Amino acid sequence: MKKEITASRRSFLKKASLSLLTTLPIADALCKANQLIDNSSSIQLQRDDIILFQGDSITDAGRKRNDHSMNNPLALGSGYAFLVTSQLQFDHPDKPMVFYNRGISGNKVYQLAERWEEDCLKLKPNVLSILVGVNDFWHTKTKGYQGTTRDFRQSYEQLLKATKARLPQVKLIIGEPWYQPGFKGSPYKALHPEFASYQSIVKELAQQFKAAFIPYQAIFNEARKIAPDNHWSWDGVHPTAAGAWLIAHSWQKAIEI
Repeated sequence: MKKEITASRRSFLKKASLSLLTTLPIADALCKANQLIDNSSSIQLQRDDIILFQGDSITDAGRKRNDHSMNNPLALGSGYAFLVTSQLQFDHPDKPMVFYNRGISGNKVYQLAERWEEDCLKLKPNVLSILVGVNDFWHTKTKGYQGTTRDFRQSYEQLLKATKARLPQVKLIIGEPWYQPGFKGSPYKALHPEFASYQSIVKELAQQFKAAFIPYQAIFNEARKIAPDNHWSWDGVHPTAAGAWLIAHSWQKAIEI
């Protein structure tokens, strides 16, 4: 009886969600963008999975960094990591899962590597989601960082190799770093066009390591066709509430459950 109620509830929620989505102007844009998401690695979330979000400020989203607890809104921050967690836990109470956020604002790939043992490997995630790359280029323009595309590729590749060596069964989700070139007054307009080489590297590494790849640049490009840049981001890179939901929605399209 309990299983029947759970199945009925899930069916109702799914139908309600789909019905609502088809009435929204974002539906067509999301549909086009979601077709570009590569989930060929068949990432499927299971009961008791440990899901870890890693990255820079977009992942950090103001989380309380001294709170290391699982599934805690304070520890997850106010961004897409929290939205994904809350949605999946609501939709699947029959599949308890553990969610952690270890994103840190300003981080570049080599800085992830410096804290990887404590902030990733010891947590033993079944699913590892990484979104990083903007600072690896942006800080060469603003903070005197001298890293190159070669450094970026090597650091990222070594990080992924080390992860797979210690956690051979881990499922990877790699997000493409992006920006909004049309955002008026945004300092991040300087990312264009050199930043494209960093984006290409991320996509290539996702293919190399058989990770689900989320093309956030294309997704935000589609979204800006129906609403201005400042609807999705407050500075051209960091998402608004709507932008965070767009990231979370796209992330969920990259997995199965």
